[in-house]
Amino acid sequence: MLSIPALCWLCQMPLAIAHHGCCSLCLRHLPRLPPCCPRCGLPALHERTPCGRCLVHPPAWSRIIAVCGWQPPVKALVKRLKFYRVTALSLMLARLMLLAWLAARRQHGLRRPDVIMTVPLQKNRAWQRGFNQMDDIARYLAHCCGCRYLPAALRRTRKAKIQHRLTASARRRNLRGAFRVEIDVRERHITLLDDVVTTGCTAQEISRILLAAGAASVEIWCLCRTL
Repeated sequence: MLSIPALCWLCQMPLAIAHHGCCSLCLRHLPRLPPCCPRCGLPALHERTPCGRCLVHPPAWSRIIAVCGWQPPVKALVKRLKFYRVTALSLMLARLMLLAWLAARRQHGLRRPDVIMTVPLQKNRAWQRGFNQMDDIARYLAHCCGCRYLPAALRRTRKAKIQHRLTASARRRNLRGAFRVEIDVRERHITLLDDVVTTGCTAQEISRILLAAGAASVEIWCLCRTL
């Protein structure tokens, strides 16, 4: 029986390594981030030192690592995974995130995380989707990084309004007290995964409670950062 070759998700050409999901040519042509602040992930003059915003009001997390901005083609891939359950994309998107972290690690000498976590979904949203779009991505990254993925490490304590319909200040109020840490995180270096970081309010609130619970540090890894 003849096998059907795996195709690149972007150009539909056959792949030499099937599980990569993206050919080397398309990978080289993915949109690059401009120089960004290593702390907040927003455009800045220098990539190695915090920007002026972070010097005045630093976020709770120590670093953010993103694959690219909220733009095609990764934007479309994230939507297909998140809203259309194209879970076959998980491995390719996880690989893109791993490559982004490896590049940052080579440049800045980053340490491996002790634990990987994902942003917990609200119960009704989890029921509607039937899955957490970051779950398979987190498992792959934990395997590659040699650390633990703990899907139940964070829990939502109450229902919150949909974030994208709120202003930045309303988002912060909406999320206050919405999460709880369910494991011992003392002295652990935590990586929190999210698909898209927009205002950073969700990442900020979760990072705050993790650090309050004794975490040594929190890094944010995301597929897209809204610039």
